[in-house]
Amino acid sequence: MSLMEKEILLKDSLVNLDEESFMNCLEELISSGEDPWRIILGPMSEAMEEIGKLFEEGEYFIAEMLRAASIFKKALDKLGIEAEGGGSLGTVVIGTVKGDVHDIGKSLVATMLKAAGFKVIDLGVDIDADTFIRAVREHKADILAMSSLLTTTRDYMSVVIRRLEEEGLRERVKVLIGGLSTSPEFAKSIGADGWAKNAIEAVEVAKSLLKNVKT
Repeated sequence: MSLMEKEILLKDSLVNLDEESFMNCLEELISSGEDPWRIILGPMSEAMEEIGKLFEEGEYFIAEMLRAASIFKKALDKLGIEAEGGGSLGTVVIGTVKGDVHDIGKSLVATMLKAAGFKVIDLGVDIDADTFIRAVREHKADILAMSSLLTTTRDYMSVVIRRLEEEGLRERVKVLIGGLSTSPEFAKSIGADGWAKNAIEAVEVAKSLLKNVKT
C-alpha cells in the first residue's frame, strides 16, 4: 500500500469512527517514519473537517463527536506531541464554550499552540464563564481562546467577554475565537481581538496579538 493510500485509509477510518482500523493505519505510518505533523495537518485535519460537516448536516450527533474526539486524542498521544509547550511566547487558556462538547478542533489548536512555544491550559469542553475567568486569573493568561462549533452556543462567547470586563480582566488578556459557527464579522461584533479559521492560523493570530501588545 502506498503512502497516499495509507493516508486516505487513515482519513476514512477516522471519519467512519473505526478506531481499530485507524490506529493500525496510524501505527504503519509511524513505523514507516512519516512526519507526525504531516499526519496531523493532512489526513487527520481533513477527517476533522469532514466530521464537523457531518455534524452540521445532522448525520452525526454528539455521541459521534465524542467518539471522534476520543480517537483523535489517542492519536495525538500515540504521535507523542502532547507535551506541554515551554511557554516562552505566552500563556493561553483555551476551551470550548458552555453547551458545546465539540473537542477535535479545539484540541488541534491547543496542540499547535504548544508546539509553537505557548504554555497552554486546556480546560476542555462545555466551559462556563466562571471557569474561564478563574483560569485566566489563576494562570495570568495572555490569551483566552474560545471555540464553538454550534451556532446555538457561539453567543456565549460574548457572555464570557462581558464577564472579563466586569472582573477587570479584559485589558489584561486578548480574546481569540474560532470554530465553524464563527467568522471575522462575528468576532468583531462581540468585541474579540482575533479570529482564526484553523489551527495553523490560530498560531499566527496568537503571535500577532501578543506582538502588538509588546510593540
